[in-house]
Amino acid sequence: MNYGFAFFPGQGAQAPGMGKDLFENSQAAKLVFEEASDGAGLDVAKLCFESDKAVLSRTENSQIAIFTHSMAAWAALKEAGVEFQAAAGFSLGEYTALAAAGVVSLADGVKIVSMRGKLMQQAADSIDGGMAAILGLEDSVIEEACAKVTSGVVRPVNYNCPGQLVIAGEKAALAEAIENCKAAGARRALPLAVSGAFHTPLMAKAAAELRAYVSDFTFSAPKMDIYSNLDGKVYDCSDLPAHLEQHMVSPVRWTQLVKNGMAAGLTSACEIGPGKTLTGFAGKISKELTCKTVQDMAGVQAAAE
Repeated sequence: MNYGFAFFPGQGAQAPGMGKDLFENSQAAKLVFEEASDGAGLDVAKLCFESDKAVLSRTENSQIAIFTHSMAAWAALKEAGVEFQAAAGFSLGEYTALAAAGVVSLADGVKIVSMRGKLMQQAADSIDGGMAAILGLEDSVIEEACAKVTSGVVRPVNYNCPGQLVIAGEKAALAEAIENCKAAGARRALPLAVSGAFHTPLMAKAAAELRAYVSDFTFSAPKMDIYSNLDGKVYDCSDLPAHLEQHMVSPVRWTQLVKNGMAAGLTSACEIGPGKTLTGFAGKISKELTCKTVQDMAGVQAAAE
């Protein structure tokens, strides 16, 4: 079976027990967990299968867990003969897309994602920040609501789908922006269960440290097109360290990314990894985009049919 997009989820998709069915029923997936454990210096299978929600929700844990689960599902799909034209990942998922497309090896991807999780955890612990989903407003209205804030840093960060945009920033500034959005007619404003102001300038120190770290790695040409969170266009891999630094402090333009892919003829997708968030976004972005969810062996088998 052939698909257009391989979609890889970001932080927040984690769940206790994630990937266990893949581990037990696909040799290719099991090997991914084993290699990830070697590279990360911890038992990633145990982290995924036995940790409770609180442990998995810590950024330093959730990122390596989601990356490994997604790559295990990817390996199982490839084992089953499923093919894709392009890859895209949401925030953390962009690193999975890079690994799936062969730009980074699995071993290097594990090391880079582990470092990213640690740096972002440190940043979250040092800043009193947060994120909130704003529902029912045009993007431009939310952008204006954030621009009016005077109490600190707050930015639109995740352009998820029409009518849903996530904002992030310092707690006081975030609260002010939420009130501005409510006054503008937002249907709902939902604080998210995260402590970090991710994809904002508040991540600048962590982003610079990540750039320095990844500069020591070797990268290969992609084996398929990768669509970038930064502008929604096909990835330019000529200076990956600089790109990944900018990625950490810039918005995820998912809606534009999906629309650009569809304009290029990518009208089918599989969401590969835990959760079904991106499948939900796909239905709101375009009814012409079909998307399957692949979390376990049943999903792999369905995708291969």
